[in-house]
Amino acid sequence: MSGGGSSTSRSTRDLICHAGAGAAAGAIAATFVCPLDVIKTRLQVHGLPSGQRGGSIIVTSLQDIMRSEGFRGLYRGLSPTILALLPNWAVYFTVYEHLKGVLHSDGDDGHQLSFGANMVAAAGAGGSTAIATNPLWVVKTRLQTQGMRPGVVPYTGMVSAFTRIIQEEGIRGLYSGILPSLVGISHVAIQFPAYEKLKSYMAKRDNTTIEKLTPGHLAIASSLSKVMASVTTYPHEVVRSRMQEQGQARNVAPQYSGVLDCIKKVFQKEGLPGFYRGCATNLLRTTPSAVITFTSYEMIHRFLLQFIPQGEEKPSPHLNSNSNSHVKPQKANRDNSKEESDSSLQQSQSQPSKQTRIPLGNKEQLASRH
Repeated sequence: MSGGGSSTSRSTRDLICHAGAGAAAGAIAATFVCPLDVIKTRLQVHGLPSGQRGGSIIVTSLQDIMRSEGFRGLYRGLSPTILALLPNWAVYFTVYEHLKGVLHSDGDDGHQLSFGANMVAAAGAGGSTAIATNPLWVVKTRLQTQGMRPGVVPYTGMVSAFTRIIQEEGIRGLYSGILPSLVGISHVAIQFPAYEKLKSYMAKRDNTTIEKLTPGHLAIASSLSKVMASVTTYPHEVVRSRMQEQGQARNVAPQYSGVLDCIKKVFQKEGLPGFYRGCATNLLRTTPSAVITFTSYEMIHRFLLQFIPQGEEKPSPHLNSNSNSHVKPQKANRDNSKEESDSSLQQSQSQPSKQTRIPLGNKEQLASRH
C-alpha cells in the first residue's frame, strides 16, 4: 500500500493497481466466507434462536439454512456484496492513497506515516466509501435476512430489492443505517494503521522491505489487525444491521426510531451481550477473510505493478527552462574549447620546425664538447 509517484501517469497507474487489486481480493474473500457472513448478519438482526446453545450455533445455522432454503440460501446477498466491493475498494484506495500523499507532503520526512496520520487517511477513506456504497449494503442485508421473516414478500433479486426499497421507502430507505456505518469508520481507522505498523515491524525485524514480505507475514499482520479492530468496534455493526434490516415488511412500523433508540432497546432487552451477538462467528469469518483479502491484495497488486506498463515521465517546464538556460553557456564553452584546440593545433604545427633545429644544435654542441 505504498504511495503513488509524483507524475500524473504514475499516480493513475498506482490508483488503478490499488483499486483493481482491492476489488479482486475482496471478491475472492467474499465468495469464500459468504455462508458465515449470512449467519453473522442473521445473528446480529434476530439474535440467538430459541433454545439454541452457543457451542453449535454455526453448524446448526448452516443446517437450518440448507434445510429451509437450500444451498442457494448460503449465498444470499453475494451479488450485491461483490458489486459493492468494486466501488467500495475503488473509492477507498483512491481517497486513502491521496490522503497519504497529502499527509506525506505536509512535512512527513519518513517513508512510513505515523499511526495518527494513517488513522486520518483511513478514516477519510472510510467515510467516503460508506456514503458511496451504503445502498448496496442495505440490499445485501435485506437479501440475507428475508428468509427469516415469513410474513414479508421476498425480494426476487438485486434489481427487485432496489426498485421496491425506492418505491416503498424512498431514497432514505437506501441509506438506512448510514450513521452507524459512518461510526464504523473507526474500524478501518484501527485496522489499516495497525496493519501498516505490523508490516513495518516485521520488515524491520527481518531486515527486509515491506514489498518483499512473504504471504505468511502478510497473513499474520492482516489477521491480528482485523481481530483487534473487530473486537473494538463490533457493537456498531449490530446497530447498523438492525437499522438496515427494518422497513422490509410492508405496513409495519419501524422497530427503532433512530440509532439512539436502537441502542437503548438492545441494551434493555439483551444487555451488553446483545451488542456482541454473532461476534464469535464474525471473528471466524473476518480472520480468514482478512487473510485472504489482504494477502491476495498484496500479491495481485505486485502483479499489476509489473503487468501495467509505467508511463514515461515528461520533463517539467521548470526543468526545460533550466536546461535551455544552460544551452548557450555550454555552446560558448564548446566554442572556446574549439578556439583553444585550434590555437594549440597551430602551435603544434609550428613546433616541429623548432624541434628539428634543436636536435641539430644539440649535436653541434655535443661535437664541440667532444
